[in-house]
Amino acid sequence: MTSDVDGDTTELSRPARRQAEIAAYVVEHGSVSANDLVEAFGVSVMTVHRDLDELERQGVVRKYRGGVSAQPTSVFESNVAYRLNTAQTEKAALARHARAMIEPGMSVMLDDSTSALALVDLFEDITPLTVATNFLPAITKLAALRDITLLALGGIYSATHDSFGGMPCAEAVEALHTDLLFCSVSAVSPTHAFHQEEEIVLVKRAMLRAAKTKVLLVDHGKLQRTALHRLAPLTDFDVVVVDEKTPNDLIQPLRDHGATVEVAKL
Repeated sequence: MTSDVDGDTTELSRPARRQAEIAAYVVEHGSVSANDLVEAFGVSVMTVHRDLDELERQGVVRKYRGGVSAQPTSVFESNVAYRLNTAQTEKAALARHARAMIEPGMSVMLDDSTSALALVDLFEDITPLTVATNFLPAITKLAALRDITLLALGGIYSATHDSFGGMPCAEAVEALHTDLLFCSVSAVSPTHAFHQEEEIVLVKRAMLRAAKTKVLLVDHGKLQRTALHRLAPLTDFDVVVVDEKTPNDLIQPLRDHGATVEVAKL
């Protein structure tokens, strides 16, 4: 790990990235001490405690005397800082595969998943496009691109997700009809897509109704899992794209239950 002192401008010292890496480390190890984190990240004890205080405020970790542990998975997976730093290679592969489905002149909807966000970096050479999204990082990137008609889907802002949601957002989505939807979820069983938060499901369901062709992007870590809320049957998606690391014994049950599955090369 890169050494960190207050005022350092290295990439690792950016608080959001470092906190996401610390959170991922805590989840991987279950529970750790502050000294473990000092050694693993090469930062001061003061910096570690400041980062842990912020992660606890976000509901990502739970501090206790002498250490820290991960909060329940559903809370942790909702945090956008964590999601932006997980399965990056797989998400890039999913995006490259999805890119081939887009043609200039199309209208595209992106949900607030980091899997769909990876597509934005590939839009520059397939413009003009009309793109609708409720994800603030995607809105920021799209606003800088030429020949993109950007439809920013507003609503109730969530700092945890860095996106807009709630009924106002769902109503904005339902006023549209796009050629394509690219979205993701937190868990996929052999038959259904799931998400842990009701307000996110509300908007994703509206997006499914508002798109002609619906594409689900899921890295292998999300398969053979469930979450609290069932979003939709996999057969509601025209294509389910998984990454090349996905074992065949996880892909075949999806196909056996009627899903059209494509594998993205890494």
